[in-house]
Amino acid sequence: MLERLSQISSHTRASTTPVAAHPFDPLSAAEIKAATTIVKAAYPDKVLAFNVVSLADPRKAEFLAWQADPENVAKPAREVDIVALEAGVSGVWEGLLDLTAGKILSFKLVQGVQPILTTEDLIKVELVIRKDPKVIEQCVISGVPANEMDKVYCDPWTIGYDERFGTERRLQQAIMYYRSDEDDSQYSHPLDFCPIFDTETGEIIAIDIPPVRRPLSKHKHANFHSKAAEELGGYRDTIKPIIVTQPEGVSFKMTGREIEWQNFKFHIGFNYREGIVLNNITYNDHGNVRPIFYRMSLAEMVVPYGNPDHPHQRKHAFDLGEYGAGYMTNPLALGCDCKGVIHYLDAVFPDRDGEPFTIKNAVCIHEEDDGVLFKHSDFRDNFATSILARGVKLIVSQIFTAANYEYMVYWIFHMDGTIQLEIKLTGILNTYIMNPGEETRGFGTQVYPGVNAHNHQHLFSLRINPMIDGQENSVQMVDAVRDPNPVGSKENYYGNAFLPKITPFKTAGEAITDYDGTTSRTWDMINPSKKHPYSGKPASYKLVSRESTPLLPKEGSLVWKRAGFARHTVHVTPYVDRQFYPAGVYVPQTSGEPSRGLPEWIGDGSANIENTDVVLWHTFGITHFPAPEDFPIMPAEPMTLLLRPRNFFMQNPALDVPPSHIMTTTAARKAGTAAIESLTDKASRLAFSETNGSACKH
Repeated sequence: MLERLSQISSHTRASTTPVAAHPFDPLSAAEIKAATTIVKAAYPDKVLAFNVVSLADPRKAEFLAWQADPENVAKPAREVDIVALEAGVSGVWEGLLDLTAGKILSFKLVQGVQPILTTEDLIKVELVIRKDPKVIEQCVISGVPANEMDKVYCDPWTIGYDERFGTERRLQQAIMYYRSDEDDSQYSHPLDFCPIFDTETGEIIAIDIPPVRRPLSKHKHANFHSKAAEELGGYRDTIKPIIVTQPEGVSFKMTGREIEWQNFKFHIGFNYREGIVLNNITYNDHGNVRPIFYRMSLAEMVVPYGNPDHPHQRKHAFDLGEYGAGYMTNPLALGCDCKGVIHYLDAVFPDRDGEPFTIKNAVCIHEEDDGVLFKHSDFRDNFATSILARGVKLIVSQIFTAANYEYMVYWIFHMDGTIQLEIKLTGILNTYIMNPGEETRGFGTQVYPGVNAHNHQHLFSLRINPMIDGQENSVQMVDAVRDPNPVGSKENYYGNAFLPKITPFKTAGEAITDYDGTTSRTWDMINPSKKHPYSGKPASYKLVSRESTPLLPKEGSLVWKRAGFARHTVHVTPYVDRQFYPAGVYVPQTSGEPSRGLPEWIGDGSANIENTDVVLWHTFGITHFPAPEDFPIMPAEPMTLLLRPRNFFMQNPALDVPPSHIMTTTAARKAGTAAIESLTDKASRLAFSETNGSACKH
């Protein structure tokens, strides 16, 4: 507990640090301070509240030129994206600074948009609702005494979009709850009304009240603290400790934010919106350093809820575009969030005044046992001839909290060249109150007396800029299909033939595709000019992602219009510098008319994506029909996808991993295989094998 409190207390202002050395490094505290100082000095008449002060990624051509010849080519300038608000002015001030030169490149007012919500914005809401007379009135109607407003809580959400208010005012909706005690979980006692809060003026401008009132539940709170466990009989005492030790230290090397591990090398960035960003991923293939991916990140996500009643249609959070995986990231604790020998990276952000603060241990880097990497035994000599190698995996992770939900993001690197993205969902269900005997109509589940947890989805957008042996890449779709020739034909006489159907994409329109489980559909990012000498197929990394549920809200719905990226499993676009956000740069309060982001970029679909620099956008996720087992706190539910090398390496790239056990036929014979064969009964042979077998290395 003391360690955890220490972690949380470290979520404080950062001290000044030297200017970052690598072009992909996030802004340091000193750089954030320098950037906001430049803006304040340039516009002394404006009272600005800083919303974003973040690295503007170096332009790709400039970075690659510098990387190829750092001695003679200038390092890309440190450019900074600025988003700021001015009191009394509608819209946002959008700026771009050259921090290297110390000058402002542009600073303009963009109207009709609203910026991301920060933790400072969210914290305000609860303080206001407890004092607002109209909110107090609704609390009393719901059964909360007026003198217990300190027990009223809310989860502030961006309003999404509400046609009554448009985009001129920066609004939040307050999802209301009650706690009998400050240690209670409020989610078993939701309230039935929803105040609308103006973030800039600090006032409640409206309250949505349902036509059928639902008074505060009288049931006991459903909790998950120690006292609640004791009431259920106490914590289980059958768990024995598993101790993780690495007596010789870790197998990776950190140089600033660049990491080298088992032939992989890449840069670990971090920003307010995407959280972890992986750049310049290469693989040292026996001395040949081969580029694989230029940039990968979670670019967006949307969580649409399935209850059609007003105002629940507004509940479709874009957790990255509206709140930010960086801004909402947790400080991680050793032994809790990560186990083993850990290397941490901090995150530094600005507050409204432009002062930097630090989230300690925002990124965790560690290794774990990866089980069996490969194995084979030969039955011919009673399995004495065998090989087994165990793997180790490298994990780069973060955890961010979006109101009630926790998202645990793990970028996992394997010894065979595979890159895996795993996301675990936990936290608490978003809940709404229901009357005794009320029907959910199938749109939710009563997970506790008086508690309705609505159906919802979690749909993520993965942005991949492949660089498979260079920038000239293409994407093709692969389906497992039956041979079209009929049974009895010359080509397929026995009818057992099947093969991969390859569909190459030439234009962005052709690449708009969906997952098909019946054909085990995958997508290959290929370099058409790099053919494998054995297979004759192009070097590639294959996207294997089977948790690719479609967006369930109907075409033309509000969320369908706003989340254009989620309409399909895969899109492919030509690479454009700093084009990162598939729902648009500014997401809060967009109407979806027109749909921002990917639908805009794809346009008529005619753009060439063949043998050029491309970006693959992948939508994946789950549909959640809540159950009582998910309450009062959810067991972590994992989802995963793989990026697998295909026709990229000459052979299994992990053959140089020292095996835990190896016994050749010759060695097995010398060890006594002949003697084992001379024993006639099976039991004697087995006993001999157990006695004389070669033990695995730990």
